[in-house]
Amino acid sequence: METLEKVRIDKWLWAVRFFKSRSQATDACREGKVVVADVAVKASQTVVTGDRITVKKNGIFYDLEVVKLIEKRVGAPIAQTCVIDHTPEEELHKFESWYLARSGRGEHRDKGLGRPTKRDRRDIDRLKEGLD
Repeated sequence: METLEKVRIDKWLWAVRFFKSRSQATDACREGKVVVADVAVKASQTVVTGDRITVKKNGIFYDLEVVKLIEKRVGAPIAQTCVIDHTPEEELHKFESWYLARSGRGEHRDKGLGRPTKRDRRDIDRLKEGLD
């Protein structure tokens, strides 16, 4: 097996399973969501071992370090050995409080129960009046 000196960044992000498809990785580069050394890079930019990459995905800024260069997509256990994720815990969980706050505003109804019936609505209103 040959050792690689450099790999295209879109190929590497796809190979380590950060994006589901290479076209998604390419689009992220095109949109300026992939940054190496404080510079937004094109998909054709090459990375070498030791590079730190910042990728914005779903509103979260991931901080990745290139440990091993690969061009072909591999299984998840092997892909995990090729990258170190330095993303802070606060960044990974920054939307949790927002989601919890949104879900707590209204009544919680288990999935699949459908809309409340007229009888359910009266019971809910009586319960709410008792809490005030």
